[in-house]
Amino acid sequence: MSDTRSLMILGAGIYQLPLIRAAKHMGLHTIVVSIPGPYPGFAEADEICYLDTRDEEGILKEARLHQVSGILTTGTDVAMRSIGRTCDELGLSGISYAAAQRLTDKARMKTAFKSAGVSSSDFYIVYNEAEALEAANKLGYPVMIKATDSSGSRGISRIDLAADVLRGFSYAQAASHANHFIVEKFARGTEIGLDAFVWDGQLKLCLPHTKHVYKTDKVTIPIGHSFPYPCSDTLNKKLRAEIEKLIRASGANNCALNADIFVNGNEQISVIEAGGRCGATTIPELITHSTGVSYYQEMIRAALGEEPHMDVFAMVPWTGMLICAPKNARVTAIDDAAIAALQSDELDISLDIKPGDTISVMRDGTDRIGQIIAKTDSVPLMHQHIDQILRYIQLSEL
Repeated sequence: MSDTRSLMILGAGIYQLPLIRAAKHMGLHTIVVSIPGPYPGFAEADEICYLDTRDEEGILKEARLHQVSGILTTGTDVAMRSIGRTCDELGLSGISYAAAQRLTDKARMKTAFKSAGVSSSDFYIVYNEAEALEAANKLGYPVMIKATDSSGSRGISRIDLAADVLRGFSYAQAASHANHFIVEKFARGTEIGLDAFVWDGQLKLCLPHTKHVYKTDKVTIPIGHSFPYPCSDTLNKKLRAEIEKLIRASGANNCALNADIFVNGNEQISVIEAGGRCGATTIPELITHSTGVSYYQEMIRAALGEEPHMDVFAMVPWTGMLICAPKNARVTAIDDAAIAALQSDELDISLDIKPGDTISVMRDGTDRIGQIIAKTDSVPLMHQHIDQILRYIQLSEL
């Protein structure tokens, strides 16, 4: 496919960079929208539009001015309402504004889940500390207190004691622009991810995957994934059925979906939340390697109104992980030749840093040195690769 149509991409960060590259490879004119900053996507965009990706009116105006053929993002929930609004107003293919609203407000999302019978934890919507404490006491500890409008792990904490509810509520408040929050019963089991794609009301792709996490005192942060998820046919059918209910609950259509799910030892499912876009942290790359579906390209095709090709005939085990800093540090040197020598058809390494950059220990998925993707399902082997790579990166502690 090669043409001169324009694709507007919201975000210029590390998780949008492969999308920009894929669009350019397809011959599209890329218009990248972001606030100013040291974002790598700017260098590869055909045009730059300096706007906050939450600016619905501003983005709609620019999309209309440029007569874009599609609008898309990856790896972030922040831009989804702007995408939904523009799709609705300009008749573009993609998530609707109503669905984007439901999937970017955890209170609306959980309410829609409950109405549609999606298996999910009990919850309360609260507006202040007193209501949060009352809700937590009713649900029974442990509970999760969550900002309703944040993405990733921001504004989310596990609370085990009534004495800690104020701390959790304050943490959610600090991460939120909303006036409401949710308190939900802590779901027990193994947390997995699931990426899906819905086109013309039909579930075209449904891929559960193992999630690898980094734990802090408040939350767990995804640092990697493995495809495929090893599960029984019965559980796989249950997961698919829940995603189909989730699609009906949210109204999502012609878009990617990314869900966080707990599965217990009895194969009971609890859907924690979902987003109307593909996952981050190596997920699009892993889908491509594991299934043979060129996921960035097919998401772009769908955004242009063309039916995506997402037939999966077999899956090969692949794992992706972030390379994280062991300490707050400045990068003093990188042995590029040694790292390049590690690359192969079964090991792909990409670094986000250069000498002189400062890096932080992990607080969220953007605190990263880079990522690796390997043809394996062995987590110990992945850690060996990461340790080897870090030996070729010199850090000076701050």
